[in-house]
Amino acid sequence: MRPDNMGDLIMSGPAIRALKETFGARITILTSSLAKPIVKNMPEIDEAIIYDLPWVKTAKKTDPDQFQAIIDVIKQGHFDAAVLFTVYSQNPLPTAMLAYLAGIPRILAYCRENPYGLISDWVPDKEPYELIKHQVKRDLDLVANVGATVGSEDMQLKTNDNLWPIVEAKLTAIGVDINQPWLIMHAGVSETKRRYPEKKWATAAKFILKKNKYQVLFTGSSSELSLTDKLQEMTGAGSFSIAGLFNIDEFICLVKHTRLMISVNTGAAHIAAACQTPLVVLYAQTNPQHTPWNVLNIVLPYAVPLHQRSKNEIIAYVNQTVYGKPIQMPEADDIVKAVDDLLQTIKITSVPTGTSNSTVKSSSC
Repeated sequence: MRPDNMGDLIMSGPAIRALKETFGARITILTSSLAKPIVKNMPEIDEAIIYDLPWVKTAKKTDPDQFQAIIDVIKQGHFDAAVLFTVYSQNPLPTAMLAYLAGIPRILAYCRENPYGLISDWVPDKEPYELIKHQVKRDLDLVANVGATVGSEDMQLKTNDNLWPIVEAKLTAIGVDINQPWLIMHAGVSETKRRYPEKKWATAAKFILKKNKYQVLFTGSSSELSLTDKLQEMTGAGSFSIAGLFNIDEFICLVKHTRLMISVNTGAAHIAAACQTPLVVLYAQTNPQHTPWNVLNIVLPYAVPLHQRSKNEIIAYVNQTVYGKPIQMPEADDIVKAVDDLLQTIKITSVPTGTSNSTVKSSSC
């Protein structure tokens, strides 16, 4: 059960794979409409139940009359166990109650308070007060409590290289020279507090075009086309607005064939990490668990304005401790330097797989 955004579900992939590999389990994921598009690309998942739970921020409003219906759907699965993946700021008890009412006999979850009979396999949650783990590690450690381990801790997505001629044709049709290098800039955010200023995006893109001779592809969903159109117009020749041009399978294929991505902290960044595409991430300080995992990357953090910070008391604690010292928003020059550093590393190094979320991260190439 991972009823969150696309990036959240991708980060739970290694832990789900651990359950599958260790127990030979058939995996059904309960997730949100926002994560639905990526489900078919996750090799660990066999089936999916899509439902927007009212205690999780999603794009759709939940109808209370449908709540009993989803319990009935879960009951029909006759599941042996439920595993609840959460970030440290989420309360697992509502989701646990869903599994409990559906008659699932074993429920595994982190929880701060004693859930007594509601969660059969309770793991006391020590985050963020004693330590903070990367989300992938947090999820892997959760399933390790029931003996589940995995050979590779990398995030994985199914990629279809047979789609490359289609992707190539779409790029060529809009003027991209596929014989010349390009990189992706992904500016769209699900929360305004993660937004990076359009002017800085365009300035960085101009520098990259002039200095590195890389074409710039502004990517996004179809709903973000106006944003990518604006960025392309501000940047000029050599840049391209391609929001909504590709479906999810084609987008994954594009990312896999891309030398480097510059992104805010969003699902696209986690797709790049799963494709082993090096990343520069403009990282609003909302949650330190979600930096790029096991991929070559540079993180450029910046503080969230006070008026946009979460009212969640656990997040407030992290803001006061981990994020207690405000960090200024990076400039376009900082992005260009990070790009230069990564491109130089790509040229001179064949890097082994790493295991954590350091600022510059090694990965398998």
